[in-house]
Amino acid sequence: MPQMLALVLLLIILYLGDVVSTRTKAWIPSVFICAVLFLLGYWTFFPTDIVARAGIPNVVAVMFMYLLIVNMGTLLSINELMLQWKTILISLSGIVGIIVVAIMVGYLFFDLNTIIVAIPPLVGGIVSAIIMAKGATDAGLPDLAVFAIIIYVMQGFIGYPLTSIMLKKEGRRVLKKYHEGTWVVEKDVSTMDKQAATTDENPMPSLFAKIPASYNSSYFIFLRIAIVGFLAYSVSEVLKPVVSISPFVLCLLFGVVAASLGFLERHPLKKAGGFGLAVMGLMLFIFDTLSRATPDMLIRLITPLIIFILSAVVGMFIFSVIVGKVLKVSKEMAFSIALTALYGFPADYIITNEVINNLTKDPKEKEVLTSHMLPPMLIGGFISVTMVSVVLAGIMVNMIVGPLTPIK
Repeated sequence: MPQMLALVLLLIILYLGDVVSTRTKAWIPSVFICAVLFLLGYWTFFPTDIVARAGIPNVVAVMFMYLLIVNMGTLLSINELMLQWKTILISLSGIVGIIVVAIMVGYLFFDLNTIIVAIPPLVGGIVSAIIMAKGATDAGLPDLAVFAIIIYVMQGFIGYPLTSIMLKKEGRRVLKKYHEGTWVVEKDVSTMDKQAATTDENPMPSLFAKIPASYNSSYFIFLRIAIVGFLAYSVSEVLKPVVSISPFVLCLLFGVVAASLGFLERHPLKKAGGFGLAVMGLMLFIFDTLSRATPDMLIRLITPLIIFILSAVVGMFIFSVIVGKVLKVSKEMAFSIALTALYGFPADYIITNEVINNLTKDPKEKEVLTSHMLPPMLIGGFISVTMVSVVLAGIMVNMIVGPLTPIK
């Protein structure tokens, strides 16, 4: 198969996933459509190395991971996190709930490797799924490598409708109080967007403020991102004799530090015009894992898939509602915040806005609902998917103990 034909076929699949997701208002996740089409392709006429033939071999995908995770670190707004401390505690409680219940239920049915591989994708998204899939592959566990990706693909089916139901209940509660005159209009604490707007106005990050803006080319931005990624890799290698820390975890941390020090601007990949390409490459790398999936393997994985996703939802509900009650946050809002772990951005943004638009057409009511629901949903997804899941995957990937029987 020629390289450009392979690339065209893969991009058709990615685009069809987007079309279906858009038409169904994200009720059918794009990743699900893509996964199904990839499987059909692999089981019919796709060569098993079609992603590499298209121009995304493993080394290129790993490069994209370094760039994207550093970029994720630069998105952290310390001020926003401080204002949303209740959201952070609820999000973390939901993650603890996932871990506790998944381990308890997992030990009843599955081996240790299956539990280890399942938890990080349940807490996060694309990056944690890739880290665990790569770790399982390196350990000689192809079933579990596919399992990590399937969890990432399927968990949105539970997360999307549940979140929509919870947010609609919360929205109706807020609007009822608003109409009764008992609702205290909250201040707009969404400093994240304001910070982004301010940052975008500055052509150079603060550390390079004296350099003319004309020198801040895409190459200079890529260079600085790569330097941060290289430092994270180097520190990881230096620490290996003492403690094993994934370089991807350090990329996230170093990205936060680099943005705080003014070495990197906020969302540098987007500014350099490379964000979309990096995400495309990483998505193709994810679906490349499905080349090892056979129909028999998928049948074996259905039971653990259902058990772990349901366990995660139960764990999130119990722990988030308890913490929410202590912090005087409604159970609907608390559960919605915890559920962002199943999909993250941009689904959290899309679902929240869809709910608000369905509940009211009045601009003032929309403003009330937006200021109440959108910041916690965005921060919840950021904490779980962007931060904690990457750290958790970096820790747990080192706990995979070799080729045990993947599924009992």
